[in-house]
Amino acid sequence: MERLLAAIDARRDDLISLTQDLIRIPTVNPPGENYRDICDYLARRLGPRFEISLLHAEGTPGDSPRYPRWNILARREGARPGQCVHFNSHTDVVEAGRGWTHDPFGGALVGGRIYGRGTCDMKGGLAASIIAAEAFIDTFPDHDGAIEISGTVDEESGGYGGVAWMAERGYFSPGRVQHVIIPEPLHKDRVCLGHRGVWWAEIETKGRIAHGSMPFLGTCALRHMGAVMGEIEHRLIPALSNKTTAMPVVPEAARQSTLNINSVHGGQPEPEPGSTGLPSPCVPDSARMIIDRRFIIEESLDEVKAEITDLLERVAHSREDFRYSVRDLFEVLPSMTEADSPVSTALTKAIGTVLGRAPEYVASPGTYDQKHIDRIGRLKNCVAYGPGLLELAHQPDEYVEVDDMLDSAKVMALALHDLLNGPA
Repeated sequence: MERLLAAIDARRDDLISLTQDLIRIPTVNPPGENYRDICDYLARRLGPRFEISLLHAEGTPGDSPRYPRWNILARREGARPGQCVHFNSHTDVVEAGRGWTHDPFGGALVGGRIYGRGTCDMKGGLAASIIAAEAFIDTFPDHDGAIEISGTVDEESGGYGGVAWMAERGYFSPGRVQHVIIPEPLHKDRVCLGHRGVWWAEIETKGRIAHGSMPFLGTCALRHMGAVMGEIEHRLIPALSNKTTAMPVVPEAARQSTLNINSVHGGQPEPEPGSTGLPSPCVPDSARMIIDRRFIIEESLDEVKAEITDLLERVAHSREDFRYSVRDLFEVLPSMTEADSPVSTALTKAIGTVLGRAPEYVASPGTYDQKHIDRIGRLKNCVAYGPGLLELAHQPDEYVEVDDMLDSAKVMALALHDLLNGPA
């Protein structure tokens, strides 16, 4: 074990350069840029130790000739049959946004931190898992079982072109893979056992178009939507705050049910950039709102949807000519792995060895690809563990600490040893 930990320490500079290289490939989703480029990079990196498969998830949401959904799977068979440990990381990142003081795709190393979009969410975790696996293989070349590393896409937009597609094809079946670690940024002293559920939906309120100088001849869909938003603000959100979970969700405020209004659109389309034309005077006959409802394991999806239907029906009884529709966009049930599962137990022991303390068991406020491994792959022995602070995800000046990546790599390597070769 001392040789294994020393092998990771010796790879510090390699870990830094690997993370920087990954950041400098801007795999922004949407639309899904440079997916093949990062797969090709990882294939070159992992090829000397692993058998490489490049997987095109044809026909999945967003897949097109311009933005094909490419994933990479690297597998190494050990000297003897045994179980398989799989490290899964998503390679897509969200847009950079505004407010950066560092180049979001520069990978600058400043004061022991690497800055850039995706450093903590989650290319730093991907790099740490690669260093962990490579150090383990070089230290124990005759290990039992198999090791897999995957780089999958579209986690930021549901994961349907990545882990979901692979799970549907059996890549995460319990007969093929027994342990999965997802290096999401929950921090190096936490084991993430699962996540809340999510329901995205589009609510449309419908009106009747008329001349803007005579609005009484029409029905304003935006005023209808305003009434819906009032019900959400004054009745539903306060009611949700009273629903709390026993799941160890972090941060503390996310242990209740939440609803976010993601966007509102109504009336005429936005003018093209640079247009100097004025809008025409019309009463809007349609308004659309996207809601992002996060729910806890104690709630059912039917209950969650019924709350919105009941709200809309209340508005319908109080407003003349109120019509609406609801369209499902995305739904995921909560997922939770037991703290004493084999993969969690191995990580718990490794955290104690590396950090000298017991981990905190947590659950994520948002979903991640564990949902597909659990629901489609039917594999429960899956947790998230990786470096980085969750609060930095999707923020300007996102960063990951180099020391945190090193410690996480050591934890993953020790856990890998215990899961494949048995406790030391």
